[in-house]
Amino acid sequence: MPNRIVWVDIPVTDLDRALAFYSAVLGEPVTREGGPGFAFGLLPHAGEDVGGCLYVADDNAPSLQGPLIYLNATGRLDAAVAAATAQGGQVLQAVHPIGPHGFRAIVRDSEGNRVALHAPTR
Repeated sequence: MPNRIVWVDIPVTDLDRALAFYSAVLGEPVTREGGPGFAFGLLPHAGEDVGGCLYVADDNAPSLQGPLIYLNATGRLDAAVAAATAQGGQVLQAVHPIGPHGFRAIVRDSEGNRVALHAPTR
């Protein structure tokens, strides 16, 4: 079955700060992309993987309400949570089991968004 989610735009207020936060949390570079007059941070993905970006938007704003995006922290969940706090984020819910679906922590990112860090095992 194809992915139901195909892309995600994460609103930010400070692109450089968000690039540092998400690169540290994901454990790999979030690259600065763009062209004349625009820039965004491209989340690492390949092939048919779900992708996304960080962007400064006029029509959207970081929020603790709304959809909860789950980021893959397989094999490094504790390190991802530590990186989130080291980069100016805040743990809203510490790592906890989510039944047969693994483990997650919910953090506020450096911009004010609520995101989940997920791993199938701890």
